[in-house]
Amino acid sequence: MLPLFDDFILHLQVNNYSNETIYNYERDLRVFEIFLIEDARINDFSCVTKQTIERYKAYLNSRDRKTAIGDKKKSDLSSFSKNRFFSSLRGYLKYLIEMDVKTPILPENIHLIKTEKKVPKVAELAELVRLIEFPSSFEKNIKVAKRNRAMLEILFSTGLRISELVSLKKDHLDSRGRIFVMGKGKKERFAYLTPRAIDHLKEYVALRKDTIPYLFIPYRGSRLSSNKACISTNYLQEKIKRYREMLGMNIPTSAHSLRHGFATYLAESGANPAAIQILLGHESLDTTTRYVHASDRYAEKTHRTFHPLKKRTG
Repeated sequence: MLPLFDDFILHLQVNNYSNETIYNYERDLRVFEIFLIEDARINDFSCVTKQTIERYKAYLNSRDRKTAIGDKKKSDLSSFSKNRFFSSLRGYLKYLIEMDVKTPILPENIHLIKTEKKVPKVAELAELVRLIEFPSSFEKNIKVAKRNRAMLEILFSTGLRISELVSLKKDHLDSRGRIFVMGKGKKERFAYLTPRAIDHLKEYVALRKDTIPYLFIPYRGSRLSSNKACISTNYLQEKIKRYREMLGMNIPTSAHSLRHGFATYLAESGANPAAIQILLGHESLDTTTRYVHASDRYAEKTHRTFHPLKKRTG
């Protein structure tokens, strides 16, 4: 139903798009293809119109929406997720135009929907510290305790994405406490460990007697569950959820929340937003501001400090 679909995916691969980006494009376009197949008014791709796109938007909201593998939807899509579907379709149409393939609709005719403005909630610093330290007292297996504590320390020390953390290898670290990171979109940067993160990482590494290159590896009981694999993102997210529940934290907290906290509390301490942008690996400063202005306390402090009529006069 979608012309040059496989060629488009190959185009993304040879132009050095990240695996995650390629996966999202392929998944999103498969959903659009399923919609077209199920739409009785569409015989082939050339029949797509602006009205088709409006029906597609309604489809993404409906109970009948299916996933990329044809299963029924598991949950409702956020406005941000819907816009990712539309952006993927735009990218595909732009590729067809570049390949001189006649398209029934232009990319600019696919308009994004209005998104809700969310202020990211970040737990209090003391709560995040309790979470980071919790594996040391909760986990009975010393290797798991040391590993999980080191992972959480590094997340909050560096602001790494969880995908960046689990893919770290031993040779990505240097003697100065710097980590070489291949980030989103295959952008390279350095992340920096705090002294306490270095200490906990050393304690964990001291227990390792294997030659596996990955920094964080899975265990089953006291034994390695694989001689090649790195720890999974699902494992760490589930552990953080478990720790949060055990600690009675009422603000939802994930690995990404530690990244938010990293940026927020750096900003509250007076860090330059441009420096935080570099540390997070953001391409745009606009993205960074969603993190650094996430704290109400930071906003209140700024108001009280800098408002021109802060003094009681007049």
